[in-house]
Amino acid sequence: MDGKGLSVTEKFGTHERLPAFSDRLVSIPDFLPQPVFEELRSDILRIVETERNYIPAHKKGGTVAYDTLRATSSKAVELYSLPEYQSVLSRIVGARLFETPTQDQSSLSILFYEKPGDHIGWHYDHNFYFGRHFTALIPLENRNADGSGLSSAKLFVKRGESIREIPTPPNTLVFFEGTKTPHRVTQLKKGERRVVLSMTYATDPRNSKVLEGVRRMKDVAFIGVRALWT
Repeated sequence: MDGKGLSVTEKFGTHERLPAFSDRLVSIPDFLPQPVFEELRSDILRIVETERNYIPAHKKGGTVAYDTLRATSSKAVELYSLPEYQSVLSRIVGARLFETPTQDQSSLSILFYEKPGDHIGWHYDHNFYFGRHFTALIPLENRNADGSGLSSAKLFVKRGESIREIPTPPNTLVFFEGTKTPHRVTQLKKGERRVVLSMTYATDPRNSKVLEGVRRMKDVAFIGVRALWT
């Protein structure tokens, strides 16, 4: 990512066994080579302008949308499009994955939990495409108030009646089929911070005019009315 040929394949070679996707979710700690992660993290954390969103009883937090990242963070955009990285994700699900369109502001975004009470309630990720839809999360920062441990914001997923916590220390890949996996993040406490890189992929990223219209309306809740024309 820094022009010296660093890539995720330094850690996950083409013949190395990857976790099974039988539960529609995998979690891989220390996913990126450390130099790549540090470069990515520093590039993103210098972005200070976020778009706050609040949906009563469901969501409170900040977002940096795809169009902003295209203008401000070359490293996030580079990772999202990196063939070696996409190959690893494709191998995990056993199907060729493609980037979702640039006009989809959730294709590549940063999720900021940085104020008391920031959270998101139980939900599925909406799929606006003809193919299966997947979400990849990489926490960049996740700390409590004094920096001695992780924040209070916990990621939980649900399987039937079973609820499972997914650890999210920095540089953990959490990759899942969000349309089939209900999930939530609990509330942040004062002085804590959690910053997550979010990327979406689809086996077929085409959609219809109706689906595209619904997708734009969804983005309005996250980045405002400009989502209707971006």
